[in-house]
Amino acid sequence: MGVGYDSDEENTIEECPLADDLKLVAKQELREDDDIRTHSLRAMRNWIKKHPDIINCRTDAPFLLRFLRTKKFSVPMAQEMLERYLVIRQLYPQWYQKLDIEDPLISDIIDSGFLIPLPGRDEFGRCVLFSSIGRFDPYKYTADEMIRAYSLISESLLDDPENQIKGYNYTNDESGMLMGHLTIWSFTNVKRIIRILQNSIPMRHKASYFINVPNFADKFFTITVSFLSNKLKSRVKFFTGQKELQECIDPKYLPKEYGGEIPLATMIADLKKKLQSQRDKLLALDDMKININSKGKIISEFDDIQEELVGSFRKLEVD
Repeated sequence: MGVGYDSDEENTIEECPLADDLKLVAKQELREDDDIRTHSLRAMRNWIKKHPDIINCRTDAPFLLRFLRTKKFSVPMAQEMLERYLVIRQLYPQWYQKLDIEDPLISDIIDSGFLIPLPGRDEFGRCVLFSSIGRFDPYKYTADEMIRAYSLISESLLDDPENQIKGYNYTNDESGMLMGHLTIWSFTNVKRIIRILQNSIPMRHKASYFINVPNFADKFFTITVSFLSNKLKSRVKFFTGQKELQECIDPKYLPKEYGGEIPLATMIADLKKKLQSQRDKLLALDDMKININSKGKIISEFDDIQEELVGSFRKLEVD
């Protein structure tokens, strides 16, 4: 059942030691302690082993803890999310498979500096994914390629216990946005991606900041935010100007081009080195398989999006 991990590793990694400060956050926010973690990992592995539709799946602790921590150690909810994760990876291979730093298109997008995990964390210890839309060329690349670049970088972060426990901050600089950045998207795909991020990707989405959104994009962002759950809506904030950006993130951790200390080119080089070191592990994710023919309920959620969008637009018109 494991992908690139043997049973000896699964047994020895069970303790998953945490630093004291991280252990405290895990206990307070996720109910995690040694006993719950060990019991939950065992339950997850037994479930995978007996699952009639899972053909192949990683069973190492870092992978399973992605789901357990996201769902605060509710084993049934973690199992549901893992099942959904396996389904969407096969349902949308153009977004979630062949996550390869050596893919020329993906490599070019990363070279552009469009998306970078900052070297420092925010005031709450969250991993900061910093995007600059003006660095993404919408006339050269597609929305699918943007999502794959996001997926590659996200997957490289998901096994980190600090990221699993403290979550993620998405800080997005929208200056330099062109109409082309909007026209590469359909609202069907926007809603599809949001649904996947909320229900199928094991990440604790703790904050989303948008800076310098141009006026012509206001309606697009209004509709997009309307698709979020109420909890995630409350974590979205819009700001204007460089000064407010530096209030969101400690300036020293921003790229030098944004008032920080480290040049963006250095951050990109470090990221590419990390992605290259994880290349085999990231490509091995494609070995995981689930029989999606029996997952009609999950698939139908995405088939019904077009009809739901009609209702969303009507509500916006009324509002």
